[in-house]
Amino acid sequence: METKTADGIGFFERYLSLWVLLCMGIGLLIGIYLPQVPRLLATFEYAHVSLPVAFLIWLMIYPMMLKVDFHSIKYVGRNPKGLVVTWVTNWLIKPFTMYAIASFFLFVVYRPLLPAALAREYLSGAVLLGAAPCTAMVFVWSHLTKGNPAYTLVQVATNDLIILVAFVPIVGLLLGISGIGIPWTTLFLSVLLFVVIPLAAGWFSRILITKRRGLAYFEQTYIPYFKQVTIIGLLLTLIIIFSFQGKTIIANPMHILLLAIMLTIQTFFIFFVGFGWAKAWKLPHDIAAPAALIGASNFFELAVAVSISLFGLNSGATLTTVVGVLVEVPVMLILVSIANKSQAR
Repeated sequence: METKTADGIGFFERYLSLWVLLCMGIGLLIGIYLPQVPRLLATFEYAHVSLPVAFLIWLMIYPMMLKVDFHSIKYVGRNPKGLVVTWVTNWLIKPFTMYAIASFFLFVVYRPLLPAALAREYLSGAVLLGAAPCTAMVFVWSHLTKGNPAYTLVQVATNDLIILVAFVPIVGLLLGISGIGIPWTTLFLSVLLFVVIPLAAGWFSRILITKRRGLAYFEQTYIPYFKQVTIIGLLLTLIIIFSFQGKTIIANPMHILLLAIMLTIQTFFIFFVGFGWAKAWKLPHDIAAPAALIGASNFFELAVAVSISLFGLNSGATLTTVVGVLVEVPVMLILVSIANKSQAR
């Protein structure tokens, strides 16, 4: 699982979409032929939050937060233009273009194919993806484009801090505009569970382990130890989700393709917004590439977690966020290739 391909991305990560498809299939089979399993899991809930899924998602998010070094924020002034591109694209452009593109496809292009109620559920999932820019895989995309590692650290650290204050208002605004009921208590609880607590745990882990064992041990031994945990947690979560989604997907198999098309178009669009802006400002390639890629990529673990908390395991919103996982790696690898081929220009 830790074997690296020639370009630096892990073998297991490169074929993440394949593993996602396999887990989708396993989850569907469980939901159809072993319905007692999702019924049993449904009994382990508190405040409409699935405890098994919450535990698995926490296992996914905690290792990502270990990579965040808030000491890097003191270097925030070294590449201010790159950070402006990142912040504005992530928080003032991406959530709203996601909303606009998803609304156009769901209520205009796909109108003959989707019931209005289901389209609203899918829109909710798209909003959650659009309001959650990447915080972990961006390290991989930056590495593959030979991005500036110091800049990427600052980028991720500041982005995590912005999530704490911007995610809830943006999600609330866009869902409210859509006429979708918002359980505010659950939304705030979701951010507390899946952002604040893992972020604090990752930061305290960094401080304590670095003091006891040194920074080299923390970065070269402790963090890599959780790599397998993250992937396993993600795949087990997908199996559980699709065991609940079985009947819905069997009844509407084309919906996954429709959602994938919509999300892929949004991903390409937001990448070229950030990359084009970086070129207009004449930023160096090692700043421009990660600045554009962090907006194009999604913090899909957070989107999945919040969707489950707000709308449930068998909702259309959760299905949309899972399709975001499905398209993430192949689409981002294409964008990495585009970024690399444009380096000379």
